This record gives sequence, C-alpha cells and structure tokens, in this order.
Amino acid sequence: MRHVSVLLRECVKYLNIDPAGTYVDGTVGLGGHSEAILERLPQGRLIGIDRDDRALEYAGERLARFGDRVKLVKGNFSDTGALLDLLGVEKVNGMIFDLGVSSPQLDDPDRGFSYMRDAELDMRMDERAHLTAKEILNTWPEAELRSIFWRYGEERYAGRIAAAVAERRAREPIETTGQFVEIIRGAMPAAALREKQHPAKRCFQAVRIAVNDELGSLERMLDTAPDRLVRGGRMLVITFQSLEDRLVKEAIRKREDGCTCPRDFPVCTCGFVQTLRSVTRKPVTPSAEELAENPRARSAKLRVAERI
Repeated sequence: MRHVSVLLRECVKYLNIDPAGTYVDGTVGLGGHSEAILERLPQGRLIGIDRDDRALEYAGERLARFGDRVKLVKGNFSDTGALLDLLGVEKVNGMIFDLGVSSPQLDDPDRGFSYMRDAELDMRMDERAHLTAKEILNTWPEAELRSIFWRYGEERYAGRIAAAVAERRAREPIETTGQFVEIIRGAMPAAALREKQHPAKRCFQAVRIAVNDELGSLERMLDTAPDRLVRGGRMLVITFQSLEDRLVKEAIRKREDGCTCPRDFPVCTCGFVQTLRSVTRKPVTPSAEELAENPRARSAKLRVAERI
C-alpha cells in the first residue's frame, strides 16, 4: 500500500512540535503524518484516530517502532474529545486532521470509492457501518438525492442526475459504480461531458460525503476539539473541497473574531472571548514540486489555528 502524505513538510513546520508534547492525528490513515510527528517526539506521544480498520492495521505496523509513544484508536475524529477522555488525556499540544480519501481507499475496487473502476457501490470509511452508497442511491427520495448532489458536490446538473437515478432504479437496482457513472453520463449534456473534469467526480464526492456524514463530523470536531488544546497548541486541517474549507475557515473566524457587538461600541458587551488565532491568513497549498510528485494533492488546502 502506497500513499503520499499531503503537505507533509508544511504540517511538521506549522505544528511547531514540542519534543515532549502530546499530539493527535485525528485521521491517521496509513500513518504518514503520524510517523513524521513521532520522529520529532523523543519524549512525547501521539494518539492516532481512524474509523477504517484496514488503515489502522497498516498504520500499526508502520508505527510499531515507536512503541508505547503511539496509541491507535478506532473512532470518528468528530469524537476526539470523548476519545481523549477515555484515554485520560485532558489537553494536547497539537492536532492534525487530513480530510482526504487515501490512495489505497481510492485504488481498492472493493471499496467502491472510485469512478474509474467498476465495483460494488459502497464508499464506507468504516466497513462495519450500515449505510452504503448503494442504499442511498436506491432508497433515498429523488429530492434528497438532488439536494446532496448540489450541496455536497456542487453539481449544476443535480436535478437531471437525480431524476435519472430515480428512473433507472424504478426499472432495476443500481448495484455498481459503473452503473452510477453510466447514469451520470446519460443525464448530462454533451458539452458537460467534454469538460476536463470527469463527469462523475462531483456526484461520487457527494455520495461519499453523505455515506460517511463527513460534513457533520467536521462540524462537530470544529466545535469541540480546539478546546482540548493547551495554550499555544495548534490545530491543522487539510481539506480537498471548497465546502469543507469554508466550514474550517468560518469555524476559526468565529473563535477568532466572533464579537457580535455593533462596531461603534467602545467595549465588547456580548461576552465573546477569543480562543483561536489564525496562524496563516490564507490557506497553505502544495508546492509545484509536491504536485509534480503527487497530482492528487492539487486541491489540498491547509489551515492552521493556534489556541490562545
């Protein structure tokens, strides 16, 4: 299994690692970011969280050399605070969350994430979870499909594609990723099919987000996880979609400048207390060198906030 960790050097730089600190990798994946952090933690520890059993197994093998300085836990990163409570950890020095789908997940046809391979419709990060892409496409109301295609995928032909899905499943169940791609292609106008981006990319993204409640998980994490940072501790979030990036940007802004008082008030009376500050005003993006090595990183954006 091979996966190139996105923005690795930048993450190590902006975490500002304390060699004796405690860090959380909330989306440990195959362990690339975790390994780089642990190499700089001779007296510290790292807690790695993931809901993918296969990823945890591989990360465990990769990080075994660090012994008891690493603790891997199965769970959703939205439950970071609760998982830290279970481990008896009150505060940490830094957190990192990489919201991308790993290359092995995309490349494994059994997982059903990719529109480039025909496979059973699945898309679950946690393979023990009940909701699958197949269930969504075959049972959710047409209006709800239209909504997720538009909201989560920003697909401008959401209505046409949702109607095509409803028409197809009325005749026969939609079982595979190849069938879903076929439906999308058939619903889109010829001009859209000539665009550089694969016509199924946005809808596959939308269904994957719905299957795994990715936006809900992100919102819950952003609402609670920063409170577990020590003063000066940093939170790093890597996103790959504009919708996710907007959520991260807005969550940091509310903790940085959430005063609701009128601008002409001499003092704040709304009770706002700043808890985060942006370390980078604009998101950090991959270098040309990184993109040459890993084209899948092209849409990555890193935002960094510090607890105050």
